[in-house]
Amino acid sequence: MLAIGRALMTNPELLLMDEPSEGLAPLIVREIGSIIGQLKTGGFSILLVEQNLPMAMEIADYAYIISKGTIVHESTIDELKENEEIKVKYLCATE
Repeated sequence: MLAIGRALMTNPELLLMDEPSEGLAPLIVREIGSIIGQLKTGGFSILLVEQNLPMAMEIADYAYIISKGTIVHESTIDELKENEEIKVKYLCATE
């Protein structure tokens, strides 16, 4: 959270976040997700790289899935939620 606060001090046009939830306790992950959601609602542009799929899908509007350094899928989050083939192949997730 300190890194996010420090980044906001510069009044950025874009926030780049590389796995902000990595290694954190679940309670803190929820808080980080909430803060990122508030920033998004406040009009910040955010590029989020995240392996925590539930958090990323809750926050993001658009997704790129990268496998072995190549973009293998891109879509809106709603389209991704509906794409069972991509979820099974790359996200190990099904509904």
